[in-house]
Amino acid sequence: MAVDEAILEAAGCGDMPPTLRLYAWQPACLSLGYAQPIADVDRVRLDALGWHLVRRPTGGRAILHTDELTYAVIVPANEPRLAGGVLESYQRLAQALLVALNLLNLPVVTQESYSTPGAPRSTNPVCFEVPSNYEITANGKKLVGSAQARRREGILQHGSLPLNGDMTRITWVLKYPDESSREIAAERLLAHATTAETILGYPLSWEQAANAFSQAFSQVLNLNLQSGELSPSEKKRADELVVTKYTHHSWQERI
Repeated sequence: MAVDEAILEAAGCGDMPPTLRLYAWQPACLSLGYAQPIADVDRVRLDALGWHLVRRPTGGRAILHTDELTYAVIVPANEPRLAGGVLESYQRLAQALLVALNLLNLPVVTQESYSTPGAPRSTNPVCFEVPSNYEITANGKKLVGSAQARRREGILQHGSLPLNGDMTRITWVLKYPDESSREIAAERLLAHATTAETILGYPLSWEQAANAFSQAFSQVLNLNLQSGELSPSEKKRADELVVTKYTHHSWQERI
């Protein structure tokens, strides 16, 4: 999260071009949306499993990051490809996501609804249970979760493609009134969300997914993507943000 914000600041200053960042998580990490209560988290269970916790700068609800591809689109405020409001930019990026997933032979469509993207739609703490505007579904189940933040510097959109594994693991580390409620939440999640492997019937590697994302974003947004590394200033700023923000209780427990 600190790296994404450091890139956003650099892009906003004109020091870095628009960026597509693709990454994975090690160890598993539970991320909360910007406005999600910390009370949703069962810290005892989380710590017992050795999983990490972070609050995202983007909205939405909790996501367990493991066995997935995470993407971040980071652009300055004046980037013409994402001109307009939140819904317009969501729709453009959703087209790139659709092409990427079609390249991977996933039968996906965009789910259109009419709430604010990334905003909580209910008291349910799990992001993947309910699709939002222009998010991606397969066989009627949510496959890609995305959320966006708009800052003075520019736009940051995060998204997650679960590649494989047990989707219900997130319920292990969230608070419920009792174990029966936890089991019901797990069943409800499986009814509304899925993984790439479940849809395809065979495993999909992170590298395959990343290649498809790069190809699709280049094609749909007319980009000439070039791989690169963080600049020294971005690394320094990311290290600062880790200490002063993303591991600090004033950010993690702000709500």
